[in-house]
Amino acid sequence: MDTTIAAIATAHGVGSIAIIRLSGKEALRIALSLSRRQTLAPRYATLASLYEADGSLIDEAIILYFQGPKSFTGEDVVEFQCHGGLVVADKILRAALASGARPADPGEFSKRAFLNGRMDLTQAEAIASLIEAKSDDAARVLARQMKGELRGYVENIRDSLLEILAYSEVVIDYAEEDLPPDVVDQIVLKLERIKTELSRTLEASRRRSGLMQGYRVAIIGKPNVGKSSLLNALLDYERAIVSDIAGTTRDTIEEQVRIGTHLIRLVDTAGIRATGDEIEKIGIERSIAAVENADIVVALFDSSRPIDDEDRAIIDLIERYRSEKPFVCVLNKADLSPRFDAELLAPYSPLSLSCKEQTQPLVEALAAHMDRDNDSEEMMLISQRQIGAVTEALEAIDDAHEPLRDGELEFFSFHINRSIRSVASLSRPYELDEMFDKMFGQFCLGK
Repeated sequence: MDTTIAAIATAHGVGSIAIIRLSGKEALRIALSLSRRQTLAPRYATLASLYEADGSLIDEAIILYFQGPKSFTGEDVVEFQCHGGLVVADKILRAALASGARPADPGEFSKRAFLNGRMDLTQAEAIASLIEAKSDDAARVLARQMKGELRGYVENIRDSLLEILAYSEVVIDYAEEDLPPDVVDQIVLKLERIKTELSRTLEASRRRSGLMQGYRVAIIGKPNVGKSSLLNALLDYERAIVSDIAGTTRDTIEEQVRIGTHLIRLVDTAGIRATGDEIEKIGIERSIAAVENADIVVALFDSSRPIDDEDRAIIDLIERYRSEKPFVCVLNKADLSPRFDAELLAPYSPLSLSCKEQTQPLVEALAAHMDRDNDSEEMMLISQRQIGAVTEALEAIDDAHEPLRDGELEFFSFHINRSIRSVASLSRPYELDEMFDKMFGQFCLGK
C-alpha cells in the first residue's frame, strides 16, 4: 500500500460530471502538480484549472482533498470533479498516472479502506451490492448494513461463542478454580440460543435471496398457450416470436423488466410436451431447469382449449415444486369462449386474463409475492459467501454437541473455534487474544 492509486469513479460515457479519485501518500502532491497550486485545504471544494505536464490546459474542475486517516480509504484521498464525457476524465487520469500514480485494481479503494480499519467486510460487501441493487427494498437493507447493522449482529454472536469457548478452556486448564457446577448446562443453553438465531437468519436470507440478486420469474406452459405473447406484453415490445406453430420457442429467452420496485428477470421457456425433436427436447429440459432455478413460476394455461395430458404435465410440475417456491397460475385467452375445466386449477387460485389485452392482475400478483416479507426487519445475509460462512458455523455447532456431552472438551473447543472463525469471517478475522481476554475475564479481580 505504498503506492498511490487512481481511477475514474464514475461510469464511462457522456454525462455532466465525471469523478477521478486518487488514494495514497502521493495523492496531494499529484493534485498540486496538476492544479499548479501550492496548497489545498482539507474538506473544502476548490475550483482550479488542471494541466498536463507540458502545460496544456485539460479542464477547470473542483478538487476535494481528504486528509488521512479521515477519508474513505484511511489514506490521503483527492477527488477531481470535472466535466463529463469520453475524453476529459481520461486525460486527467492519464496526467495523474504520469505524475506517479498507478491504475487502481478493481475494488482496491474499498480494499484499502478495509485494511486501514475504515470498514469491515460486511460494509465492503454492502457497498459493492448497493451499486447493483435490484429493488428499493434491497437498497434499504444494504444501506442499513453499510451503517454496521450486520457487523453488530456478528459481533454479538461472536462474543457469545467466545464466552462459551472461554468456559471450556477454563475447565480444561484451570479446573482447580471455583467454577459454577452447572457450567455445561449453561453452555448448552447458550449454544441453542446461538443456533436458533443463526438458523433464523440463514432461513430468512435464503427465502429472500431474490431480493439481493434480482427475482427470476419463469413462464411455463404447453405450446401455444401464450407464453411468448405474455413475455412481449410485460416487456411492452416484440421480444419473442409469436406464431400458431407448436414448438416455435425452442430455447429459454431471458429479459429484464421492472415490476413495482423490483428489477426482475423474466424467463420465457419452451413449451413442455412430449416430442421427438431432439433440439426441442433440449429446450424442454432447459424449461424444467428454469423452474428449478426460478424464484417465482408463472404457469400458463389456455382457457379456450379443453385440458389435455400436456396441461396435466404442467399441473404435475406445479405439485412437484409447490412446496419450494410460489406459483402463479394463469388462465390465458379469457377473451375467447371458455372450454378449460377451471375447477381443476381451483386449489391454485388461478388468474383469468388475456395477456394481449390486460396483464395488470398478473403484475400485481407478482409484485405481492416479491414484496412479501421484504418489510421484515430480520437480519439478512447478502451474498453466497456470507450464507456459506453461517452454514459452516452451524455445522460446527452441531458437531460440538457430542464431545460436550461426552466430556471431551478439547474436541468441543476445536469445533467452537471452527464456528467462531466462520462467523468472524463475515466481518473481520478472529484473533486468539480475544478468547484469552474472555477466558481470564472470568477470574476474580487480583487472580
